[in-house]
Amino acid sequence: MRPWIRVILLSMALAGCQSVQNLMPGNSAVKDAPAAVKRQVAFPIAAYAKFDKKGTATIKGRLMYMTSQGKRIYGANEKISIAPVTTYSAEAADVALSGRRIEPADPRASEYTHFAKTDSQGYFAAHDIPAGVFYVAGSVLLPGGKARSPIIIKQVEIGHGKTVSVDLSR
Repeated sequence: MRPWIRVILLSMALAGCQSVQNLMPGNSAVKDAPAAVKRQVAFPIAAYAKFDKKGTATIKGRLMYMTSQGKRIYGANEKISIAPVTTYSAEAADVALSGRRIEPADPRASEYTHFAKTDSQGYFAAHDIPAGVFYVAGSVLLPGGKARSPIIIKQVEIGHGKTVSVDLSR
């Protein structure tokens, strides 16, 4: 599977998007992509019901990928996904980190997923985050614009009104 596909799939898995095809180049399905892994964990309604959708915390950081040649590439204008850690999102993260894709997430998960966009130097900040434990995920467009870095996922914990910095690098 092409590396950039993994980022899209992880974002969708964490955000609850329903259609891969709308995000693919040419608006068509990728023919060489393997079948999606069937979810084993059902959407945990009770677990998500305990989460606040908005809060007073901030998650900030910088997205960076180090190539095998030692070159640092900062994620300019990239989307960062921030999803609460649950058994449901952990399954999606594990599958994505293994290089596979998972079936689309339940749309209810998107109500609890936050996003940020990096600036030209890879810095990002997401505000109004509730207190809790989150997966912060993104990837970097590689030189040439045809491939993406592997998915970079970090887990962070944040309290009410606090700011946490995450080094989203690999």
